[in-house]
Amino acid sequence: MSLLRAFIAIEISPKIQQAIHQATSPLCAELGASVRWTAPENIHLTLKFLGDISPAQANALTAMLRSQADAVPAFEIHTGSLGAFPDAKRARILWIGIRAPAELDALFRGIDAACIRLGFESEKRGLSPHLTIARVRQDTSASDAQRIRRALEAAKVDSLGAVRVDSVHLFKSDLKRDGAVYTKLFSAPLKS
Repeated sequence: MSLLRAFIAIEISPKIQQAIHQATSPLCAELGASVRWTAPENIHLTLKFLGDISPAQANALTAMLRSQADAVPAFEIHTGSLGAFPDAKRARILWIGIRAPAELDALFRGIDAACIRLGFESEKRGLSPHLTIARVRQDTSASDAQRIRRALEAAKVDSLGAVRVDSVHLFKSDLKRDGAVYTKLFSAPLKS
């Protein structure tokens, strides 16, 4: 029995993925090899990282997602703003921010509570909606960290558009030499 590296996420439309790519291209060119950029087609909103799961757990997660999605009506999220975790001075993750209605939080809380009942750990940090666009390399020098901070402070990313959220997905992630490959295993429609 082989394990699957899995997560639960919301897809971002190709139009918004491309808008993010275009808006951050100057930053990408400026930061070069000190940052590993997410391929535009891989940009998504993670609700829950599950780690390695068994096929039996995947089946239980499928049933759980169907139930949780059916409890939340479809909604819209708005993308825009640029930021970093933990902050620009010590950037490890570069992200595009999300403004979302209460439905996103309700979906997140329902999924997290149901995952706990299935034996997964709780999300201790809560929901901080964002789209990861890049990861700063661990071997980044102090001068590169300063350059990243200055670039982030100078960069301006405005509203990039809205995404209609009408389903939630279980994905598997295969780590390859040239980046992760995400495969959708299951989709659960939100309440219509």
